[in-house]
Amino acid sequence: MQIDMRYGKSALRVHLPDELAVNLIRKPPMPVANDPRRAVLDALAHPVAARSVREEARGKTSACILICDITRPVPNGLLLQPIIRELIEGGIDRARVTVLVATGLHRPNIGAELEELIGDPWVLQSVRVVNHDARSDADHMDLGFTSHGTPVKLDRRFVEADLKIVTGLVEPHFMAGYSGGRKVIAPGIAHKDTITTFHSARFMADPNAENCVLEGNPLHREQLEIAAMLGRVLAVNTVIDEDRRLSFVNYGEVIESHLQAVAFVEGYVRVPVPRRYRTVLTSAAGYPLDKTYYQTVKGMVSPIDVVEPGGNLIIVSECSEGMGSPEFVASQRKLLALGSDGFLRDIEKKRFAGVDEWETQMQLKAMRSCRIQLYAGGLSPADRELTGVGAIDSVEEAVLASVRETGDANVAVIPEGPYVVPMIRSSAQRRDPR
Repeated sequence: MQIDMRYGKSALRVHLPDELAVNLIRKPPMPVANDPRRAVLDALAHPVAARSVREEARGKTSACILICDITRPVPNGLLLQPIIRELIEGGIDRARVTVLVATGLHRPNIGAELEELIGDPWVLQSVRVVNHDARSDADHMDLGFTSHGTPVKLDRRFVEADLKIVTGLVEPHFMAGYSGGRKVIAPGIAHKDTITTFHSARFMADPNAENCVLEGNPLHREQLEIAAMLGRVLAVNTVIDEDRRLSFVNYGEVIESHLQAVAFVEGYVRVPVPRRYRTVLTSAAGYPLDKTYYQTVKGMVSPIDVVEPGGNLIIVSECSEGMGSPEFVASQRKLLALGSDGFLRDIEKKRFAGVDEWETQMQLKAMRSCRIQLYAGGLSPADRELTGVGAIDSVEEAVLASVRETGDANVAVIPEGPYVVPMIRSSAQRRDPR
């Protein structure tokens, strides 16, 4: 059997013997927009709990549109120009329209990468496009604290805009339940103090801080409260299929429209599976998510519900940019120096998480459930050591070795990685994403 795993900008073709009992776990076929541009225009014309963008713009003098950074394959090339034209038609001067890249604590997107992210030269030529910087105190407004004590500091360019619009991709997220909507605000344009509070160990250790769970999720709770501090916020939400084609788009009030998008996507991404497997092969979802090892961790966490405890999880990820941030590298070094128990004891003491150490904490969630083996062509030998997981040079050999070791020829394969969340049928029936 030949299987194409998401890897980099194309795929990694894996050849598995026919005598293996392979279960391909992927989303059911999704509807695809025949005319994506028309679908966006229709969404803007039929808002959820809001008026049209043009009507919302009337009487306003400025607008700020949030977009996700390069790590999310949002179809910005379809979205931004129609939104901006509606704002201009509604009376806002294009000089007062800002597109703000919601980087969170990720690096800025500049040059050719920014052009790729925006996907439309007209946008770059017509309005101001800037990156958020979570470490710049002067760029943020202090809005106080949530009821659970999270300091709320947000990018003033969004806070001060008369009209606030977020855009994004609604997909499973291994901490916040689902991406998009309120998450583009926090952590997207939040100050470092805000991000490192609700990414602290006590939040990450909560059993509801996981894929496809909103009810009781502490990150989602904080994000809703932070969004409410801003008053009226609008959103354009998208869902894409396995081939990155537009499957769903809507526009409206940020919370109601996001929940509508979640209701659509959950029936596709939460895939019931009848049993657990001792051998699971998955991916980090390919480009742009697998540019770094930091982002690869998402692919390790998503399938652990269907990995037999102590089983083997084999993941492919190009890691074309290496490990990720210097802070993440430092966190991985700390893991290697202290061990898993020592690392967890160290971070449990902190009110503010160390930048990016939450990803190491989530890696441990997977490591404590199963043995992880990584195929990553972009990592140097030194970087492989820093991952803390097993490094492999052949996916096929790793799968066959696992089958021999476990004596079980049943293998689960998840080509799209964290965009699919396989769940044992009983747990899938128990979960309520609301």
